[in-house]
This record gives sequence, C-alpha cells and structure tokens, in this order.
Amino acid sequence: MKKTVSLVLGSGAARGHAHIGVIQAIEERGYKIVSVSGCSIGAIVGGVFAAGKLAEYREWAESLDRMSVLRLLDMSLLNGGYIKGERFFEKIHSMIGEPDIESLPIAYTSVAVDLLNQKEFWFQRGDLINAMRASSAIPSLISPVNLNGRLYVDGGVLNPLPIIPSVPAGADYIVAVDLNGPAHTVHEDVKKEEEHESSAWWQSAKEFFSKDDKQELEEEVAYSPVSWGRLQTINMMFETMQESLTQYKLAGYPPDLLISIPKNVSGFYEFWRAKELIDFGYDVAKKALDELESPSSIYYSFPKGY
Repeated sequence: MKKTVSLVLGSGAARGHAHIGVIQAIEERGYKIVSVSGCSIGAIVGGVFAAGKLAEYREWAESLDRMSVLRLLDMSLLNGGYIKGERFFEKIHSMIGEPDIESLPIAYTSVAVDLLNQKEFWFQRGDLINAMRASSAIPSLISPVNLNGRLYVDGGVLNPLPIIPSVPAGADYIVAVDLNGPAHTVHEDVKKEEEHESSAWWQSAKEFFSKDDKQELEEEVAYSPVSWGRLQTINMMFETMQESLTQYKLAGYPPDLLISIPKNVSGFYEFWRAKELIDFGYDVAKKALDELESPSSIYYSFPKGY
C-alpha cells in the first residue's frame, strides 16, 4: 500500500514552478498525495494539480518566453493594484474549467488574508479559481480580490507556508516546500549577467505598456524606471517578511520533511524560466526524499543550504 503525503506549497512567485518538479519527484517515488494546502503560487500550482491538470499547466508554463510574460501582465497603473491578473487566470480557466473545491479528488486548502478583518482565511469550499486568485494577490503588485464583501490579499502576508491545514488529512508524512530558503552561492559573472537581464526586462516592460496605453502612462508620470525599481524593492521587503514568518511557523509546526528552495534561485517575475525551475525542484526533492527514506537520517529541514 502506498504511503501518503500531505503536501504544503509555499509562496514565492516564479520560484513556485519548482513545486511542479517536487510533485513529480514525490509521485515517481511511489507516494500518494492525499491533500494539498498552498499559499500564493503554491495555491495556484496545488489547485491545478488537485484538478488533475498539472501536465497541461506545465506544458504551457514551459512554453513561456519573456514577451509571453509581458503579455500576461495586464498592467493598470490607474487601478488600485498594478496588475489585475485577468489574462493569467483566463488561461487557468481554459485548462481547469470551473470546479468547486468540494468536487476535487483530494483535499485542498488555499490560504489568503481577509484584509478588512485582518485575519487569515482558508478556502476549503467554493470556486477553485476564486480561491487561487484570493491567495495570490500580492500587495502593491496585484489587485486585491473582492469576494462576498471581503477583500483578500496574498496569504503570505500572514502565513507563507500553511502547514496546519494539512494536518487533518492524517497522511503518513507532511511534506512542506519552502520557496524562501537560504540563498545559495552565485558566481559573480552569473550574478552580473542576471542583474543585466533583470534591468533589460523591466525596461522592456515599461516600453511594452507605454505602447499599449501611452496616455495612461503619461498621466502617471511617477512610474518612471525608478518606479520599476520601487516595485522590486517592495517585493524584496515582502519576501523578507515571508522568510521571517516561515521560520516562525516552522518552529511551531514542523513538517516531517521540509524541502527548501533557495530564495535567490530566480527573480519573482522570471516566469519564463519554468523548465529550469521545475528541474531544480525535481532534483532537490529527489535528494530530500532520499533523506526521508534513510532510517539513520534526521530528515527535517532538508537541505539547510544548497
């Protein structure tokens, strides 16, 4: 009989594609995933997996290039959030349809934050896509989601690694995937090249949106190249907060196995690196599962660095 896993998928934007590789490694090793709880990109990948459409999502994600990512960013500089997310979720809708969470073959929890009531909220029933959207509305980057009179933002504001919702499934193992793990060493030449590509992409984004809506950009003159840097700074602040919260949650509710993805393995917007990140997650998960299956090892918190 297969051993069972309750899977916890953390937040981390583009790094979340590593979740796909982790799921592949777990299933190849013969474990049965019986529940998934996720936050932000973890709620999205986990929801697509629970709906049985992860292969289709993976194929699409691996097809993205830089220009495809730009086209997905329906920027609205006059809106409360910078990105509406409509185009991305239209694509998700075309893959999975409109399932309710209750109809999924495995238990699913999406964690968001009820902003007006200032508390964590678990989506465990109702429309799956709404649950994904609510959990992934990154403050200052993506518009908050208004559902039934409540305003939701990214669950990472309070709980970037939602372990507690995985407990009731009673699985043999709780496996958590942290996307804000310790940074690994990057060669200086590689680092400079990545920084150059990052700067070039943000400039391309600015030019792309100025072509689409020149008047709107002219009205919002504050959104200069300096402002693109401000968005990156906001995200770094958010990720720093998430890293601290994750350590707090792990101390209180340690999983059986923690798979750690280095926080500097990719930028938060580098969704065009899906294949590389999926492969990375797969390789790290295989090593972690070796530790899990070793009778003499202490497998909690693998790896401590990469």
